[in-house]
Amino acid sequence: MARPRKYDICLEATPYYHCVSRCVRRAYLCGDDALTGQSYEHRRQWVEDRLLSLTHCFVIDICAYAVMSNHCHVVLHVDVDKAASLTTFEIVERWHGLFAGTHLTRQFLAGHRLTDAEIRAVEEQAETWRRNLMSVSWFMRCLNEHIARRANQEDDCTGRFWEGRFKCQALLDESALLACMAYVDLNPVRAGIAHSPEESEYTSIHKRLAVVRGDPESLQSVGLMPFRSRSRHNSANYLNFNLRDYLELLDWTGRAIRIDAYGAIQTNLPPIASRLQIESTAWLAMTEGFESIFHALVGPEEAVLGVCAQTGRNWSHGINACRRCFPT
Repeated sequence: MARPRKYDICLEATPYYHCVSRCVRRAYLCGDDALTGQSYEHRRQWVEDRLLSLTHCFVIDICAYAVMSNHCHVVLHVDVDKAASLTTFEIVERWHGLFAGTHLTRQFLAGHRLTDAEIRAVEEQAETWRRNLMSVSWFMRCLNEHIARRANQEDDCTGRFWEGRFKCQALLDESALLACMAYVDLNPVRAGIAHSPEESEYTSIHKRLAVVRGDPESLQSVGLMPFRSRSRHNSANYLNFNLRDYLELLDWTGRAIRIDAYGAIQTNLPPIASRLQIESTAWLAMTEGFESIFHALVGPEEAVLGVCAQTGRNWSHGINACRRCFPT
């Protein structure tokens, strides 16, 4: 029996989560149908647009994503502090960007005069929505249901588009986050449909590079969590990596994965991985098989055991891989 999702998500331990949704029967419902010859490539754009638009309602940032032919990866950051700081009006306004809300909350947004009892009812409802707006499960639900409805309408059919449950992995430290982001951004390279990160369409790195060529500060407007820079060094809402270092690491890893396309690879990892004390063999293993190597919890053994204690687990499947790949 599958464990309830609340045991996989522990915001006290980490705000970072890797989620994967797969199409039913692993059919190529977002790619080319080999039997009919019909192309569904346009659905990748649906997924990308929906992913990025959800960040304007949820208090959840996107660190990385990749839309593949039969599955979708996304690395999420739950901004707990931002969720706590939202006013009742801001919460209701964000929720109404997703759903119709209630008659009372619509009146509240419209500025109608409400009684004290009605205001208290709105405030109670807003507290429920505050929790939902920082929920990974609600985020994935709003993504998957929207795409499923559009796909079924286009196909003139009913039934499941995605598998019932999305896979969720908690990323417990910087090393786990970095490895997972690289794994996600390099999905098209690993699948052989792109030769380099900049050619990997429908990925976060492709979007970042396209935006950075124009206006680096506009990354937040498209829904991606920005990397560290001098201008935002004192801000809490950024990835604690330099974009240039991350690109260098992706290029190194992509060369290792696509050795036929690039020839000989370097023997030493770039500085960003050295700073996190990740050795090359472990790094390549993680970025080529992150999902198969790790399970619900990803990070140093001590961190994994700590989350197990917090969530009532006796042990965590995959802890031996964590022990091998992450330094203590």
